[in-house]
Amino acid sequence: MRQKLILLTFFSLIILLLVPAWENQAESSEPGEKEVVVLLHGLARSNTAMWLLKQRLEEAGFHVEAIDYASFNQTSQQIIGNITNQINECCKSINNRVHLVGHSLGGLLIRAYLEHNQIQNLGRVVLIGTPNQGSEVADYANQKWWGQLAGQAALSLGTTKESFPNTLPEPDYPVGIIAGVRESDNEELIPGLDDGLVSVESTKLRNMQDFIAVPSGHSMMRYNKVVATQTIIFLKSGKFNH
Repeated sequence: MRQKLILLTFFSLIILLLVPAWENQAESSEPGEKEVVVLLHGLARSNTAMWLLKQRLEEAGFHVEAIDYASFNQTSQQIIGNITNQINECCKSINNRVHLVGHSLGGLLIRAYLEHNQIQNLGRVVLIGTPNQGSEVADYANQKWWGQLAGQAALSLGTTKESFPNTLPEPDYPVGIIAGVRESDNEELIPGLDDGLVSVESTKLRNMQDFIAVPSGHSMMRYNKVVATQTIIFLKSGKFNH
């Protein structure tokens, strides 16, 4: 049962990685006096996967820039180079406060970007379901021949000291973390509470400004209304509504 669950989760990810991303045709508008949110999606997705969270942020009064990147057949460093150019481009002429919000891998990319880049008017950062200490699912995939099908970026998300998440420095900016919790029969693979792919403990950072867990599976967090509401509250106040 455990192995079937893992294989189902893994090959669902492979299918997503092989499906071409829809191109986002939405026209970008000027932020005006609005604070800006730079939004990053997770592994095997495109920026269109963040449409509902983007809409909710805009309804809350933010101007949102949704970054897009490919993750299949890409290393973490290649992805970082891609998103760095995009974030620099969208922030170069913005004088307003800039926040960053990332789901899953998107949160790690935000941390990697801010390690080497500065945003003059940086506001707050929200990491949603981000495996800040790695994921045991990636560890398991690394042990199997079929794990190579996921590509280097996916396999770099393990829990070892050398993994991509664990080589990133602790944030020196205000960061709020949202973890998902759902019922699942995978205790042997992921210890403790988890969202199906990432444990609650793995999302945490030592110097996080605030933390909250919400009932949600990993992929559905970007559509979850509570997640969106808590994200907005943190961006505006620096704390979640507990």
